[in-house]
Amino acid sequence: MRVISGVYKGRAIKAVPGTSTRPTTDKVKESIFNMVGPYFEGGIGLDLFAGSGGLGIEALSRGFDRLVFVDRDFKAIQTVKANLKTLGLEKCAEVYRNDAERALYAASKRGLRFDAIFLDPPYQEQKLKALLIMIEKTNLLNDNGFILAEHAKEVVLPQETGELHISRQEIYGLTGVSIYRKRGNRDG
Repeated sequence: MRVISGVYKGRAIKAVPGTSTRPTTDKVKESIFNMVGPYFEGGIGLDLFAGSGGLGIEALSRGFDRLVFVDRDFKAIQTVKANLKTLGLEKCAEVYRNDAERALYAASKRGLRFDAIFLDPPYQEQKLKALLIMIEKTNLLNDNGFILAEHAKEVVLPQETGELHISRQEIYGLTGVSIYRKRGNRDG
């Protein structure tokens, strides 16, 4: 695994040991960022099922100011921390071991709002619909922000939920990618 573009282009990052985490392939990661960026001028992001931290680290490399990484798996948290340390990104990251719903609630209580929210839950435990509803109800997404949901290609997500709507969907092999934006967003 490696950083695809930006300041840390070509730098290697470690995968989570074992088979409990499915990393986003470099090809899918590159396609995802071509859909939503590819480069950014600041902003704060949330990598909710961080795994190795690959999506959030890619966002930092491409110009995000700060990322919050969350995963419930201890090995994943250790891997995110190691990858951030290797790249010297500890000061622009927060890393938490927590369940997705609790993490969203905690972010809401802190008054955080994100320019990007990356949702890449384990394919067998998809909770994307419920998470989208929770994000929308707690107003965690900035007006010009986006939610990137990575899922199994056969998963059918709602076209809209509240103010959120799918602005783009793509299939890459077994992986589906859905981008949500707020209605009236400049890109949606």
